[in-house]
Amino acid sequence: MINLQKLKLGQKFTLLLVVVFLGGILASGTALASVLNHNAQAQLTTKALMLMETMNSVRSYTSDHILPEIADRLETEFLPESVPAYSAREVFETLRGSPDYAEFFYKEATLNPTNLRDKADNFEAQLVAQFQNPIAPQEVSGFRSISGGDLFYIARPIKITQESCLDCHSTPAIAPASMIERYGPNNGFGWQLDEIVGAQVISVPAQTVLKAARQSLVLILGIFAIVFALATLMVNLWLKRYVVRPLNKMAQVAEAVSMGDASTEFTVQSEDEVGQLSGAFNRMRMSLQMAMKRLERYRGNSRSSPDHST
Repeated sequence: MINLQKLKLGQKFTLLLVVVFLGGILASGTALASVLNHNAQAQLTTKALMLMETMNSVRSYTSDHILPEIADRLETEFLPESVPAYSAREVFETLRGSPDYAEFFYKEATLNPTNLRDKADNFEAQLVAQFQNPIAPQEVSGFRSISGGDLFYIARPIKITQESCLDCHSTPAIAPASMIERYGPNNGFGWQLDEIVGAQVISVPAQTVLKAARQSLVLILGIFAIVFALATLMVNLWLKRYVVRPLNKMAQVAEAVSMGDASTEFTVQSEDEVGQLSGAFNRMRMSLQMAMKRLERYRGNSRSSPDHST
């Protein structure tokens, strides 16, 4: 237990600053962590949406330029590369070879896909059902838990907007025979124009979000700690020069005056409270000196009076 009565003035100020700093860190640290976590999510969301737009460009290019060129060939030989979803996913997997995107995952989660690799799980199926609501937002993000850990995800609906998609997904009867031979007639059919059949989902481990926020938090708190240490040092130096040192000098003068040396002087060239205290102390010292002189004269007069002669 710290005994405040035994601490020096500089130590008391330092202790006060430490208490204020720790209180400020506890009060603002939580809010700051929340803000930094939100910013980290916003940054990842921006990057994810950019990737999603890139994948949409790949899908459009495949559908508009690649598929028409090989349409006749598909009757006898099915090429997965002709499927926009397949092209987008393969391009994304290539992109994941870059360290900047290695932790990102892309999936076109579909309720009834041709390729069961794209089958939506229970959570993704709920997202699709949410997008099918006419008043639902067209973009959602958040956290989900899987067996490997938590993920931060961003999702948008997959809507059938081109009639060319129905050439492969309306009925098995009009679908390319090579596709039926590869995937069978049971999956990926019954789609309709303007129907929301799935969700584009880009996810990243939640630890990535927390790591980015934690690094920023440590950096900011480190800067705060350095600034606080410098501020504490400056306050102590200022306190020592303009408060503690004058007060110590004043105490020494008071000690000398108490021992009978009333000629000792003490001055502070400032107009603050310490300067005012110095002025009051000097006036008291002068008053005490004048009182001592009067007392000495009185004693001298009393010795020379006839009533005290022998």
